[in-house]
Amino acid sequence: MNSEALAGAAPARDIEPTMKKVMRRIIPFIFVCYVVSYLDRINVGFAGLQMNRDLGLTPSQFGWGAGLFFLGYFICEIPSNLMMQKVGARLWIARIMITWGLLSTLTCLVSGPTSFSFMRLLLGMAEAGFTPGVYLYFTYWFPGAWRGRATAAFLVGIPVANMIGSPISGAFLTMDGLGGLAGWQWLLILEGLPAIALGVACLFILSDGPAQAKWLSDDERRDVSEQLSAEQVRLAARHGAKLRDAFANPKVFVLALVNFCGICGSLGIGLWLPQIVRGFGVSYVAVGFISAAPYALGAICMLAWARLANRSKQRLWFVCTALAAAGIGLAVSATFGAPLAQMLALTVAVVGILSFQASYWAIPSGFLTGRAAAGGLALIVSIGNLGGFVGPYMIGYLREATKSFSIPLYALSGILLFGALVMFLLGEPGREKAEPKQAG
Repeated sequence: MNSEALAGAAPARDIEPTMKKVMRRIIPFIFVCYVVSYLDRINVGFAGLQMNRDLGLTPSQFGWGAGLFFLGYFICEIPSNLMMQKVGARLWIARIMITWGLLSTLTCLVSGPTSFSFMRLLLGMAEAGFTPGVYLYFTYWFPGAWRGRATAAFLVGIPVANMIGSPISGAFLTMDGLGGLAGWQWLLILEGLPAIALGVACLFILSDGPAQAKWLSDDERRDVSEQLSAEQVRLAARHGAKLRDAFANPKVFVLALVNFCGICGSLGIGLWLPQIVRGFGVSYVAVGFISAAPYALGAICMLAWARLANRSKQRLWFVCTALAAAGIGLAVSATFGAPLAQMLALTVAVVGILSFQASYWAIPSGFLTGRAAAGGLALIVSIGNLGGFVGPYMIGYLREATKSFSIPLYALSGILLFGALVMFLLGEPGREKAEPKQAG
């Protein structure tokens, strides 16, 4: 009797009610954690509006220091993910958040280019492992399409962090001089403290996996575990489950290159957008609200895009189209100097990048499992996060050399379009090919 017959004789129980319960329990908290983490990455863009003047930072020095966060992330990402698999997600995610919260707050003490760069490097090392750790954590809980839904909901934290953080950060800058501290110092302190509180909360809210979840019934724990085990066996048979399987798979490195291109654009825009908007001659508060607008639209679009991608059997087209749209948007923004036209084009770029991220991550998590998932996802994120170093520094360097944002935006556009081409040529690694029909 073949496997199809066996499957027909003993159909799997419907786990949709259980998975909805899991989504309600896990996703809201992880979402809030990601909002805070992303806020701690990008708030330096707002801090730079005052900090660069106070510390005497040139555009290239600011871009270098801001980008060093992602170099630290790169160095520690894979070891952090492997450690999480060893000690458990609950404890390790708590450690990450408490450490980065402390360092983010202490960044208010920097006094020049060297100390600024050093603290950004340490902050990246502390936060390393959070994002790939969450992707790995989802493989412990969500099978198949549910993982795509969870990932999309998680990544909405990017635009939400910008929507919430941009106006708040602009407002914090108006506290300049209060208590003898600069506005940028208040910003770093007040936006670093929530990470510490959430890190402590991790210890009480998260469970390492279904087997440890006391809020699930015995039947629910068994159903989810069986579904995940069956999926892991299938993926391991096709792609391998050992760490070396991920490092020996060239598709993992190509996906890392695509992620690198996407993050070059994402963080390049995210860290420099406040200064682009400030160049329109508006106040700090206005900078916050104007910078938030593209992300408000992006949050809606990325959810709709992810839903369409999850329903489609051609996810590849959604990934490539979104990345190409972001590249075109950046090129248009560099061409037109009028503030309104430039902001509309930058909005298209932001929407494209967010839609890319919402549809991209289901591809690597769809064919990696076991230690291959722990190492492979961390490898993709860590190499990708080098784009968070290259993008901001490249913009700062070209901005200083050309005294304009046009050439830097054209350069970012080229990187995004290249990433779309590479993704198209790679195809979708986890997609199963249809078996040939047998005669008779």
